[in-house]
Amino acid sequence: MSILTGSANAVKYTLFGFNLIFLITGIILIAVGAGVGSVYTGYEIFLTAKFFSIPTFLIVIGAFIIVITFFGCWGALKENYCLILSFSVMLFLIFILELAAGISGYVLRSDAYDMINSTLYKSMFEYKSLNQTQTTALWDDVQRDFNCCGVKNYTDWQEAFNNTQLPMSCCKIPVGTVGTFTCDAGKDDTNRNTYGGCLDGFSSYISDHAVSLGAAGVVIAVLQFFGVIFACYIAREIKIRNGITGFM
Repeated sequence: MSILTGSANAVKYTLFGFNLIFLITGIILIAVGAGVGSVYTGYEIFLTAKFFSIPTFLIVIGAFIIVITFFGCWGALKENYCLILSFSVMLFLIFILELAAGISGYVLRSDAYDMINSTLYKSMFEYKSLNQTQTTALWDDVQRDFNCCGVKNYTDWQEAFNNTQLPMSCCKIPVGTVGTFTCDAGKDDTNRNTYGGCLDGFSSYISDHAVSLGAAGVVIAVLQFFGVIFACYIAREIKIRNGITGFM
């Protein structure tokens, strides 16, 4: 038999409903963290560890949310003070962690340009035309995918190669070309990729994914803040009706 009546009873079932929503948000956090992490993994040579820590953090938080929804659902249905109190405390901790992860995502977005700028410049000197390496392959993929050349412009390769030659990925080979094809830094080379350096396009692409991490963390944290309020209210009502003193 329920010991809660009126508005308290309504809030109890609202809390139960919120727990189902929390379960979904936990799954969403795992999906967002895994999705962004998989995107970043393809460019790990150009990215620092910071880009991988936040997606991993969100995956861990999402898994933890799925676990603690048990305390909220069971505690709300059974009107168990200890379970709901435990749920409230854990949910508040999750709220703090999610808020921190969300803010970190937005900070990462702001820092992405400078961090990527540094790693791109360093990796240019590891480009080997005769010996295919991961760095060489990734540079070719980025320049083709983003239709760009070099970090800020094609002349960056002249410093790395100490000549006017460019990676073939900096140019579009005309249809029907037979024999050799040269991609160089000549000003009149119309086959060269048209979007300038790769820094702007690539850093924007990475930053946009960092924003999704920040948005997921902040939005879900706000939602869970209301869950903490509901849980505390229910715990207080159960405590009063059961005559429980102290925290237990």
